[in-house]
Amino acid sequence: QVQLEESGGALVQPGESLRLACVVSGGSTIPLSVAWYRRGVDKSRAWVGGITTGGTTDYEDAVKGRFSISRDNSKKTIYLQMNNLKPEDTGVYYCQHTRSDGDYWGQGTQVTVNS
Repeated sequence: QVQLEESGGALVQPGESLRLACVVSGGSTIPLSVAWYRRGVDKSRAWVGGITTGGTTDYEDAVKGRFSISRDNSKKTIYLQMNNLKPEDTGVYYCQHTRSDGDYWGQGTQVTVNS
């Protein structure tokens, strides 16, 4: 059974940085492909960015140049580095992993950007 666990969320001020981590346990193939999503105050879940098995990353326009995704295969961990955070980045961040048997999600970690 695949499990994902996010960590690293916090309350920060605008302009500060955070690094979220997503640990994937279970029988998924390394390297992992993982996507990050954010559920904002409107409760909709929006795609933030992702990394493919080949290491290609992509991001939503609003975070390009500020967020970056990296991967440590030895730790089965995917990171979301978030720099120059803005109030509109506030939300619950989830990591998601797709296998042939379905989509797997973590429980989320709260990021609040507030002065």
